[in-house]
Amino acid sequence: MNLKQLHVGFYGAVMGIAGLGLTARAAAPLFPGTFRAPAYFTELWVALGVLALALLLFLYFLKMLRNPAAVRDDFNNPLTMGFCGALPVGMSLVAGGVGAYFPLVGHALWWTSFALLLALQVWGLLRWLTGGIELAKVNAGWLILFVGGIVLPGPGLGLGHDEAARFCFGVSASVAPLLMAMLLYRAITGPALAEALRPTWFILLVPPSLIYANGIALYPDAHFLELLYPFALVLAVALLVYARRLAQWPFGAPWWAFTFPLDALAYAAVRYAQEHPSALWKSIAGVALALATLFVAGVLWRTLRSAASRRA
Repeated sequence: MNLKQLHVGFYGAVMGIAGLGLTARAAAPLFPGTFRAPAYFTELWVALGVLALALLLFLYFLKMLRNPAAVRDDFNNPLTMGFCGALPVGMSLVAGGVGAYFPLVGHALWWTSFALLLALQVWGLLRWLTGGIELAKVNAGWLILFVGGIVLPGPGLGLGHDEAARFCFGVSASVAPLLMAMLLYRAITGPALAEALRPTWFILLVPPSLIYANGIALYPDAHFLELLYPFALVLAVALLVYARRLAQWPFGAPWWAFTFPLDALAYAAVRYAQEHPSALWKSIAGVALALATLFVAGVLWRTLRSAASRRA
C-alpha cells in the first residue's frame, strides 16, 4: 500500500469490522438456534477487528516516520480531521471484543481510547473556536470525532467503566443535535458531495441509533429515547434509496462509512426487539443484521481485492 494514500479515515475499517462482531454478540440471544455455534460467526469478526487495528497502527506508524507532514495534514485539514476520531472509537470497540478474553488488555485499550478521543475533541473545538473552517468543509466525518463518545459506552459498560461511559456519552449526545442540524443544513444549501464521498452520509445513522441503544443502557428509565429508533429506520431507508447507484461510485476508503453505521442500526434494532418482543421487531433486527454483515463483508472483500491488484 502507498502510505501516502493511508489517511486516518482507514480506521473506519476497524469500527466496521469490530462493530459487527459486538453487534452479532448482542444479537445471539435474540436468535437462538439460528447458528449451531454463533461464536464461530461473532468471534471471527472480533478477531478480524483486532487484526485490522494492529495492521493499521503499524502502517500508520510507518507513515508517521516517513511522511510526518501528511500525518499532520490528516489532523489539521478540515476535510479529514473529523475522521481522526475513528482511531479511538475503533480502539474502544476492539477493547470490548478482547476484554472477554484478556481483561487487562481490554481495560488498557478502552481507557486509551477514552483519553485519546477526549483530547481530539478538545482539539476539534479549538479549531472551530479559532475560525478558519468553512461550512462547506464540514462533512459527516466530524460526527465520528464529536459524536464518537456515544459509541464508547457499549464496550465500556461491559468492562465496568460506567461513570466514564456516562461522561463521554454526555459530551457527544449534547453535540449530536447541533452537528446533525449543521450537516443537514449543508446538505440542503451546499453543493452535492462528490461521488467518492457520498457513502459518508451513512454516518448520520449513528447518532439516533446509539443515543437510543447506549442511552437506554446507561439510563434505563429514559424511555423517551426509544423515539429515536423509528427515526433511525426511516433515515436508513432514505439513505439506502440515496445509495441505489452505489455501484457507479468510485471505490475507496469512504466506503467503510457504510459499515459501522449499519452495525449501529443493527445494534439498535436488536436492542429494540429485546425490549419489545414481537415477530415484527425481531424480523427488522434480522434484516438489519444481515444488511450490516453484507456491507462489511463486501467492503472488506473489495478492499482486499483492490490492495492485491495494486500490489500485483
